Parts: sequence; structure tokens; C-alpha cells
Amino acid sequence: MPHKYRVAVEEIGDEVDTKEPLVFEVTNHDNLMHILKLVQEKTVVPPEEAAELTVGLKLFAEVLLRHRAKPLFADFFPHVKEFMLQLKRYQPQ
Repeated sequence: MPHKYRVAVEEIGDEVDTKEPLVFEVTNHDNLMHILKLVQEKTVVPPEEAAELTVGLKLFAEVLLRHRAKPLFADFFPHVKEFMLQLKRYQPQ
């Protein structure tokens, strides 16, 4: 069952080019909240980076998966797949 998400990116800080956030909807075959919990539990990265890694990686991987037969993505796909497998097996030291 696919999971649907709304992603919003809003530029913050003193020198903001636009006040309009970037908002889009995506479908992912994984439950991102569950994946985030696993990444946090494994302490793959510092806690403040867990959401950034999880969301960025899963959004990218989903697009990569859809386009894996295209030449631009085909060579890269096995490397991302291997990284994801290593991430799943990762055990903190």
C-alpha cells in the first residue's frame, strides 16, 4: 500500500529570496515515519540529521526506482540499492 506525503520546504533566514514555500505531494512505497524511527534508533547520523537523511534518501530513491531503466539512472541504481541494504543491516558500534 503506498503512503502519501505532502512535503514543504520554506526558506528561512535574513536573506530570503521568496516567501513562498515549495510544496509538493509524493507517494512512497515505504512508511517514512517508520523508516525515520529506525534510522534514529540505529543512530546512523546525529539525531538532528536523521529526518534530513531519511526524507532526502527516500524521496531520491523513489524517483531513482521509477526511472532505473533510463541511462542516467541505470548505472547509479545498483549503488543506491547496495547503500540501502547496508543501511538496513547497519549496527551501531
